[in-house]
Amino acid sequence: MRMKTTLLLASLLLALGACSGESSQSTPPGDSVAAVAPGPDAAQTIEAELHRHIAELASDAYEGREPGTPGEDKTIAYLVKEFQALGLQPGNNGDWFQEVPITAVKTAHDAVLSLRGADYNADLSFGDEMVVFTERQMTVTELDESPLVFVGYGINAPERNWNDYAGIDVKGKTVVVLINDPGFATGDPQVFNGNAMTYYGRWTYKFEEAARQGAAGVIIVHETAPAAYGWDVVRNGGMSAKIGLTSENRRADSVAVQSWIPLEQAQDLFAAAGVDYAEASAAAARPGFKPFPLADITATVRLDNEVSNKTSHNVAALLPGSKYPGEVVIYTAHWDHLGVRPGTDGDNIYNGASDNASGTAGLFSLARLFTEQAQPPERSVLFLAVTAEESGLLGSRWYGENPIFALDKTVANFNMDNIAAGQIGPTSEVAVVGFGNSELENYLLRAAQKQGRELVQEPFPEKGFYYRSDHFSLARVGVPALYLTRSTASEEHGREWGEKRLQGYIENHYHKPSDEYDPDWDLRGAVQEVQLLYHMGSELAASRDFPRWNDGVEFKAIREASLASSED
Repeated sequence: MRMKTTLLLASLLLALGACSGESSQSTPPGDSVAAVAPGPDAAQTIEAELHRHIAELASDAYEGREPGTPGEDKTIAYLVKEFQALGLQPGNNGDWFQEVPITAVKTAHDAVLSLRGADYNADLSFGDEMVVFTERQMTVTELDESPLVFVGYGINAPERNWNDYAGIDVKGKTVVVLINDPGFATGDPQVFNGNAMTYYGRWTYKFEEAARQGAAGVIIVHETAPAAYGWDVVRNGGMSAKIGLTSENRRADSVAVQSWIPLEQAQDLFAAAGVDYAEASAAAARPGFKPFPLADITATVRLDNEVSNKTSHNVAALLPGSKYPGEVVIYTAHWDHLGVRPGTDGDNIYNGASDNASGTAGLFSLARLFTEQAQPPERSVLFLAVTAEESGLLGSRWYGENPIFALDKTVANFNMDNIAAGQIGPTSEVAVVGFGNSELENYLLRAAQKQGRELVQEPFPEKGFYYRSDHFSLARVGVPALYLTRSTASEEHGREWGEKRLQGYIENHYHKPSDEYDPDWDLRGAVQEVQLLYHMGSELAASRDFPRWNDGVEFKAIREASLASSED
C-alpha cells in the first residue's frame, strides 16, 4: 500500500473534534450481498438526507444543542422521531435513552501552589506560573506538604517492559512528570511508537496512572513541542470548569490535585533540588530510568471548588441482527455542541452545523442503508448518538463504562465527527487517524478501493489525535475503533483549493456562531464517508470476524483478554 502524508490543514481538522498482527479473519476477504457499495442514485439520496437533517439540527430552534438545556430536549426528541421513522428499535433494553450523569467542578482561580524546601521558597500563581484543578467532586481538595518525586514520563507499560514507578512508593506524594512519551523524545521508532504519540503520552494518562499508584498530586511539566500546543492552551483550559461523569464516590479514586507548570518553573524547581533538568529529562527517555525524590521539596495547595450536577442522554437506536443479535457493530456521532453564549455580531447561538450536526445526520443515512439491504444484517447494528463530546467525550465514555452490549461481543466502532468540514466535495484520499492500529484497515482498504480512493496516513501522528474523539472511549475498553478525518485532496479542484476551503472553516467558523448550515453546501465528500463506513460495517455485520488490534497497540491486551474470557 502506498502511504502519503497530507499537509498541515488536514491535521488542523483532527484538532477539531480532536505492524499488523496475525489476521483473525475466518473467511477470505470478499463481498457479501449486503456489502455492495451504494451506487450514484443512492449517493444523491444520501446527500439530500444530510442536507435535510443538518438544516434541522443546526437551526436556531435547537439553541446550539447544549447538554442539560431545552436544546437537548428538542434534539433527542428529533433523533428518536427519525430513528422510529426508519423502523429501528429502542437500543437500550427497550429504551431510546441512556442517561449520562454529569458533574462540573469549578476551581477558584485564587489558588496558590506553594513549593517549599530548605533553600527554596516559591509561591506559584494561577495562570502564568501554573494551573491547578481537580476531578474530585468535592468543595475542598488540598495538598499539605506533600513530598515531590520525579517519575520521568510517569508510565507503567508492562507490555513494553517500562515502569517509571519501579522501586518507589509514591502514596501520599506529588509526582512530577513529563508530557508525551520516550518515543517522541528519542525519535526512535523502536521506542514506544517513535514520534507517533501513544496513549501513555497523553496528559489524561499521567493523571490516571498516578492515581493507580496512590499519588496525592501530579505536576506535569509543559513543553510546547511534546505537548503539541502552547502554554496558552493549558492556561485557558485551566480557567474552565472540569466536566466529568458523576461518581458515587465523588471521584475519590482520582488524584486530589492535578496541575501543570511551564518549563521555566520546572527548571527552577529542579535546580533548587540540585538536579539539572535537561539531564534528568534525557535520562527519563532511556530504559532503566529510576525515579527519585526532588530533595526535601514539598507542595502545598488548597482548592475551593463549586460543584454542580445535571443529567444528559445518549440516544441508542437498534437494528437487531437476524442470526447473531447479541453481537454488534456500533456507529457513533456526538449530537451536542456549545449552546447559547456570548458571540459576535449579535449572534449568540453556536449552531454546530458541521460540528457535529453533520455526523449525526450521517447516522440516519447509515441506518436507512442498513434497513434497505436485500438481506438484513446477521449481527446487530447500534446507532449511538452520544452527548457531551465537547465536554470531554463524556457520553461515549459513559457508554464504554456501562455498555448496552457486552464488550466481547462488540465487533467494532465507527465514529463520525465533523464530516462536512470545509465542504470540499469528493476527494481521492481517505485520511486514517491512528494509521496501522487495527485489522479494521483491511476492511477500510477494500471499501476505499471500490471508491477509487487511497488510504493515507494522518499527518503529524505525534499530536495524538486518535485519543481526542468519541471512538477512543470504545478503544480504551478494547473495542477496535476507526476514525477518519477529511482529506483535502479535492478530485475536482486539487489539494491547494481543498486546503484553503478547510482553512477557511477552521479560522472563520469552527466553534463559532458562524458554523451555520448553508443550503449551497457541497456534501458529496460527506457522502463518500457515509458510503465508506456503510460498506465496512455491512461487511462485518454479515461475517463471523472479530477484528483485532495490531501488535504493539496499547489496547490489544484488553481486547485479547476480553475475547479469551468469551471463549471460556
